[in-house]
Amino acid sequence: MTDLIQDLAGRLDAGALIPYMGPGMLALCNDAKVPGTSLALAEIMTAKVSVPHKIRKRLTQAAQFIENFKHRKSLVSIMDEAFAATPQPSALHAALAASGAPLWIDTWYDDTFGRALAMARPEGGWVRIQGLSQSEHFGQWTGVYADDGEHLAELPAEPVRVLYQPIGSRRPVSNYLVSDSDYVEVLTEIDIQTPIPAIVQQQRAGRGFLFVGCRFDDQLTRSFARQIMKRSGDRHWAVLPEPPTRMEARFLEEQGIERIAMPLPDFADALVQALAPAALAA
Repeated sequence: MTDLIQDLAGRLDAGALIPYMGPGMLALCNDAKVPGTSLALAEIMTAKVSVPHKIRKRLTQAAQFIENFKHRKSLVSIMDEAFAATPQPSALHAALAASGAPLWIDTWYDDTFGRALAMARPEGGWVRIQGLSQSEHFGQWTGVYADDGEHLAELPAEPVRVLYQPIGSRRPVSNYLVSDSDYVEVLTEIDIQTPIPAIVQQQRAGRGFLFVGCRFDDQLTRSFARQIMKRSGDRHWAVLPEPPTRMEARFLEEQGIERIAMPLPDFADALVQALAPAALAA
């Protein structure tokens, strides 16, 4: 396993590996005062708005009910409150932010990794690209933001590193894909790659993915990962200590993803240690 960790660290430093982060990364933060699972977020929503019992634990359906019967602004307000805090980034967040990766994928709504990038790269040189809800931005799939949060009409001309947040984020301007209709709009087009920014498609070419804090035990997470990985390299890894479900195992096999059966904290410690010499040299 030590050799594998060293190999992954070398690939990250060489810019050959793309970190793909899920909500499980929050478990590494000491002060994560934001929901770290879809269920936890659904429970926050349904504590504020009464929804039918059968959908109380189903995030996208509960969000759709609130959007339909209260208003989109009510849903956004709940999301803003749930993710108002920004946890202190863990050592793994910091190490990945400082690595040579040209692209990071963040698939949860908190701004922990954005904060890690701001700390690791105070000189800037990176941008965010976030997925947009069609109910708020009809016909526009993504928004681009400078490292200071300023909205950009287009990507800068000079090469930049990209933080891609396909389902949005609390910061800088509360973009969220969270309701059934949000996802239906994107999934209708994602097979032909329309919602995925051109620079993400370019940066993934020939590169591997490292999945951390992710599970693939529902159709949404598998669909997004499958389409974001399309036409990338042929070797990928996922930190998945729990035995995979049948559908997860099938997904890992079909996508060529090697399972790393280590607890995430242990993997984080080992990878941070392996990345430390390069970070010091930089």
